[in-house]
Amino acid sequence: MTEMAHGTVPPPRTDPLLPRWWRTVDRWSLACAVLLLGIGLLLGFAASPPLAERNGLDPFHYVERQAFFGMLGVIAMVICSMLSPTGVRRMGVVGFLIMAVALALLPIFGTNFGKGAVRWYSLGFGSFQPSEFLKPMFVVLCGWMMAAALQVGGPPGRVLSFVVAVVIVGMLALQPDFGQASLIVFAWGVMYFVAGAPVLLLAMVAGLVVAAGVFAYSASDHFARRIDGYLSAEIDPTTQIGYASNAIREGGIFGVGLGEGEVKQSLPDAHTDFIIAVAAEEYGLILVLCILALYAVITLTALVRLLRERDPFVRYAGTGLAAILGMQALVNIGVAARLLPTKGMTLPFVSYGGSSVIAAGITVGMLLALTRTRPQGRMADFLAKARG
Repeated sequence: MTEMAHGTVPPPRTDPLLPRWWRTVDRWSLACAVLLLGIGLLLGFAASPPLAERNGLDPFHYVERQAFFGMLGVIAMVICSMLSPTGVRRMGVVGFLIMAVALALLPIFGTNFGKGAVRWYSLGFGSFQPSEFLKPMFVVLCGWMMAAALQVGGPPGRVLSFVVAVVIVGMLALQPDFGQASLIVFAWGVMYFVAGAPVLLLAMVAGLVVAAGVFAYSASDHFARRIDGYLSAEIDPTTQIGYASNAIREGGIFGVGLGEGEVKQSLPDAHTDFIIAVAAEEYGLILVLCILALYAVITLTALVRLLRERDPFVRYAGTGLAAILGMQALVNIGVAARLLPTKGMTLPFVSYGGSSVIAAGITVGMLLALTRTRPQGRMADFLAKARG
């Protein structure tokens, strides 16, 4: 009778997934990530042919592989950006467990590819570096733990996140991979600071990091050589830092021209860790500043959007993802400019490597998912209502 009198109630209409995603996602950051991938391919055309020739491969072998990795990275970024915060959390927790096991098994099944650190699994057709994928998963897991600590009767999430960070840093240091370990510590520290950690506690953690660095310097010849090379007043021109520093000086403001650079002939890692040296030599300071600006847009836009968030998990995890992406870019460029010790760290989206590009896509995809526009009041209004 009710249906006869009033008619059936139509089901609520929902927007299709793609239009809703496009309307709510941070399109500026998405465009910046795609531009960085394009710059990586452009630099790959300049940096990788000499390496391909030395290895007896087609001149653009590495460019073709990077284009394939870039396509996978874009797909991963778009798919991750469509997730809800709950979906991001579930993906982060499950992904962390898988990558932590993979990291723990590296000493048994991993390889170093002659680079002195066991960081990769050899898959025959390629390689896989668990630490690259572990970073965004770690950030999401810790964000969930810290947010859970705010609930009444919730677990001691901050303490648990600290324990997890210590365990992961210990496993990375054993490879050794002090660069990735420092990123983990930095991301955790930024998230803990946003979560309201006492300054004294953060100072104590900083002291522990310094003490760990001193111990690593005395116990690891690999670590000590890199620190000594960084502190040395003179640069050995036959080292990677020497070649990179010379390339940056030669490039100047406008560069020496496309294909005219020489550093790609000398640097074995010109297409990976020192790709910024190729950019500085051939395209000059102009391109380097453009690359820095693209990372700044992604990082700062995300942080501004996160200021409006009321969900603690979104704030903590989003801040950690933005921090880890921006800091990795700064460390890579700082190493090439000899502002930091050599770390063996890739430039997200730009450096060659499947693990690096796909993991960067996942990182930015998760960040885009957490910063999507959602119906909620402004954070300032929420705080004002809470005080009133």
